[in-house]
Amino acid sequence: MKMLTRDKKNALIERFRSSKAGDQTGGNGAKPRKRHAARARFEDFEAYERIQIQRQASKRLGIGNPFFREHEVRAGGTSRIDGVDCVNFSNYDYLGLNGDPRVTAAAEQAIADYGTSVSASRIVSGERPIHRELERAIADLYQADDALTFVSGHATNVATIGHLFGPRDLVVHDALIHNSALVGAELSGAKRRMFPHNDWEALDRLLSEQRHQVDRVLIVIEGLYSMDGDTPDMARAIEIKKRHGAFLMVDEAHALGVLGDRGRGTWEAQGIDPAEVDIWMGTMSKTLSSCGGYIAGNTALIEMLRYGAPGFVYSVGLAPPLAAAALASLAILRDEPERVARLQTNGRHFLDAAKARGINTGDSEGYCVTPAILGSSIKAANCSNAMLEQGINVQPIIYPAVEERAARLRFFISAEHTKEQIDMALDRLQAWL
Repeated sequence: MKMLTRDKKNALIERFRSSKAGDQTGGNGAKPRKRHAARARFEDFEAYERIQIQRQASKRLGIGNPFFREHEVRAGGTSRIDGVDCVNFSNYDYLGLNGDPRVTAAAEQAIADYGTSVSASRIVSGERPIHRELERAIADLYQADDALTFVSGHATNVATIGHLFGPRDLVVHDALIHNSALVGAELSGAKRRMFPHNDWEALDRLLSEQRHQVDRVLIVIEGLYSMDGDTPDMARAIEIKKRHGAFLMVDEAHALGVLGDRGRGTWEAQGIDPAEVDIWMGTMSKTLSSCGGYIAGNTALIEMLRYGAPGFVYSVGLAPPLAAAALASLAILRDEPERVARLQTNGRHFLDAAKARGINTGDSEGYCVTPAILGSSIKAANCSNAMLEQGINVQPIIYPAVEERAARLRFFISAEHTKEQIDMALDRLQAWL
């Protein structure tokens, strides 16, 4: 294959990065494209054009597509892709409960009792006993009045923020907050402001300037950030929210089952009263080996969502086997804290071993997520493909998901991994670098 010069590579990358929104000129100074009053071809969408540009650039640069790899077996600490067994660092079954016989049996029993679907929204005729059992267990976990489950983790944030807040309000979020919270804030119509990651002084200044201009304020942070693997200072967040009369929402998607001696999450790990947080949000697709999301909090919060949040009221109820799988996983989390200890040991070993090999791990604190920051999207994609050829599955995170200088491989650590598997993966990464 003919090699491209550095200048041509950069030109291709820049062409991929450039948004086509509002660009009415053709390539190489061509005349403006004619805009019709009505266009009804999906091929004309700028979003589709960007996908094609990315594919063309990848093909010219000889980069295989590292995404949408098909796993042919249960993907846990190991998996099989294209008939080849590999060590798997690209899923968030942190405690290895997906496929646990007890979880599987609970799901099968729920199918026998209720079928594979409740076939209706819960508010009309989709309510089943398994839903409330799960919600009571989640509420107990956070020492909260109640909880509510949604069929999608992403929709949980969208529906909750979008329903509770409005144009007279302000949503303030950490710069690294998940897309679902951003979409929820946009849907709400509230003013939206961002503060630099974990910068509490900046948050305090922002609220001092903005609080008097709005009715309600929501602060949204994560208990464990899924890109960098670091945590917030909850005591500072709580102090600031109290002083400015704001609500605090904590996304526990990657913290449940990971943080704290018994895996109960951020409040246990940092020794805070869970009642100090107004909205606890989490997902059931990670530690709980199921699917969907949840909100835990006081009675008024849950009642407003139960009877008004569009993502709950107008959606089918959580499928019985999914609810049963999450409930069984919660019971195992409660009864087997040794799984949490094993995960934390693996996470710490991965971080220490990566640093010892000179790998840039950013701000990771060594729990379940640690990046290997490579600083180039091309390098990250090529490295991911090369690692798979050597029996290691790890996904790249590339521009625009992160800044180009922050392009990385993102390693998810599991209680199922062994020290030998971790060391082997890091040795092969070091050799490639």
